[in-house]
Amino acid sequence: MASQLGKRYKCEVCGTEILCIKGGPGPVTCCGKEVKIQEAKPIPSSD
Repeated sequence: MASQLGKRYKCEVCGTEILCIKGGPGPVTCCGKEVKIQEAKPIPSSD
Protein backbone atom coordinates (compact mmCIF):
# COMPACT_ATOMS: atom_id res chain seq x y z
CA MET A 1 0.00 0.00 0.00
CA ALA A 2 1.25 3.50 -0.79
CA SER A 3 2.01 5.90 2.05
CA GLN A 4 -0.67 8.58 2.39
CA LEU A 5 0.11 12.24 3.04
CA GLY A 6 -1.10 13.50 6.42
CA LYS A 7 -1.88 10.05 7.86
CA ARG A 8 -0.50 8.74 11.14
CA TYR A 9 0.94 5.25 11.34
CA LYS A 10 1.80 3.23 14.47
CA CYS A 11 4.25 0.31 14.75
CA GLU A 12 2.66 -2.58 16.64
CA VAL A 13 6.11 -3.92 17.62
CA CYS A 14 7.83 -0.92 19.24
CA GLY A 15 5.00 1.64 19.47
CA THR A 16 6.66 4.28 17.26
CA GLU A 17 4.18 6.75 15.78
CA ILE A 18 4.90 8.11 12.30
CA LEU A 19 3.32 11.14 10.60
CA CYS A 20 3.57 10.97 6.82
CA ILE A 21 4.70 14.36 5.47
CA LYS A 22 5.39 13.16 1.92
CA GLY A 23 3.26 10.54 0.18
CA GLY A 24 4.85 7.89 -1.99
CA PRO A 25 4.37 4.57 -3.76
CA GLY A 26 5.98 2.33 -1.12
CA PRO A 27 4.64 1.09 2.21
CA VAL A 28 5.62 2.59 5.57
CA THR A 29 7.76 0.08 7.51
CA CYS A 30 9.25 -0.15 10.99
CA CYS A 31 10.95 -3.07 12.74
CA GLY A 32 10.96 -4.94 9.43
CA LYS A 33 7.14 -4.98 9.16
CA GLU A 34 4.58 -2.82 7.37
CA VAL A 35 2.79 -0.48 9.78
CA LYS A 36 -0.95 0.23 9.81
CA ILE A 37 -2.76 3.56 9.65
CA GLN A 38 -3.72 4.76 13.12
CA GLU A 39 -7.47 5.20 13.57
CA ALA A 40 -8.84 8.65 14.41
CA LYS A 41 -9.69 9.23 18.05
CA PRO A 42 -13.37 10.03 18.69
CA ILE A 43 -14.18 13.56 19.76
CA PRO A 44 -15.94 13.68 23.15
CA SER A 45 -19.52 14.91 23.05
CA SER A 46 -20.37 18.24 24.63
CA ASP A 47 -23.78 17.26 26.00
